[in-house]
Amino acid sequence: MTRLAQGFFDSQRILKNSVNTSQGMTSTLFNRRHFTLSLPALCLGGFALPALAAPQPRKLLVLGDSISAEYGLPRGSGWVALLQKQLDQSHPGSTVVNASISGETTSGGRTRLPALLRQHQPTHVLIELGSNDALRGLPLNMTRDNLAFMTQAAKDAGARVLLLGMQMPPNYGAELTRQFAAVYPAVAKAHGAALVPFFLKGVGDDADPTRWFQSDRIHPNEAAQPRLLANVWPELQKQLK
Repeated sequence: MTRLAQGFFDSQRILKNSVNTSQGMTSTLFNRRHFTLSLPALCLGGFALPALAAPQPRKLLVLGDSISAEYGLPRGSGWVALLQKQLDQSHPGSTVVNASISGETTSGGRTRLPALLRQHQPTHVLIELGSNDALRGLPLNMTRDNLAFMTQAAKDAGARVLLLGMQMPPNYGAELTRQFAAVYPAVAKAHGAALVPFFLKGVGDDADPTRWFQSDRIHPNEAAQPRLLANVWPELQKQLK
């Protein structure tokens, strides 16, 4: 082979290698660019990370007596109304149905609850009853049975239950006071309900409770309502998660 021919073939080989190298670089560059451009498509497509779910609306049913029915208070200032405002912030779209009646007993609540469950289909039921049973001297076993019935009925309807525990005034005697207070945790434990041990904590047991009660010294005043909500909210918030 002549030097001229050898030089020709060498030049062809160099040119071919140069073309292959250029094509490889172009392919690599294209692949990188394609990968980079594909990332937004993945994020916008089916592989996008799910957004954090907003809190689901809830429907709460409050079944109570005069303490929850705003007895002696301006309309909209009671703890149940404050609860609605709290939910407007934390769980938009949630509603509170206040089915409380002044003078209500656990027997009255037991009678009314089935129809309320059918009508409102609540996700949560808060039971604030028992004080009037104590004031009227009704048997403790009746109060316990009624609370147990309401708790189980609400659970059977698919609702989560929060019992608001009450206590009797000390002038009823230490033993009766202890027995009455023990009713609420016993029912909560037996039926898997949440419990606020003492709904009037910081109000009824304050060093000077008269500043938290109306002139009758039975019903909490307007200033006490945020305290009542503060007693309920921690346990309720756990159920709302």
